[in-house]
Amino acid sequence: MDSHQFDYDRQEKPGDSMSGKQLMDILEHSLEMENEMMRTYLITAERLHADEELKERLQNFAEGNAKRTRQLLNEIEKLDKGES
Repeated sequence: MDSHQFDYDRQEKPGDSMSGKQLMDILEHSLEMENEMMRTYLITAERLHADEELKERLQNFAEGNAKRTRQLLNEIEKLDKGES
């Protein structure tokens, strides 16, 4: 049984495949979100002076976002080149 059969948020029918454009749109949207979160964490960490531990955790979150951003850029580049 297809696990997507009960996924009511999907616009496609079970068994439909995702187009290259749909995938690119999702990856580009994810890239925007990662960049926005990274900026938010860094700005917050810069303004935070009372809690050094939290400041460090926020910087670590931003580093995680930076890694995911690089991975997303690599995937987008592959799709642009037709490697996927």
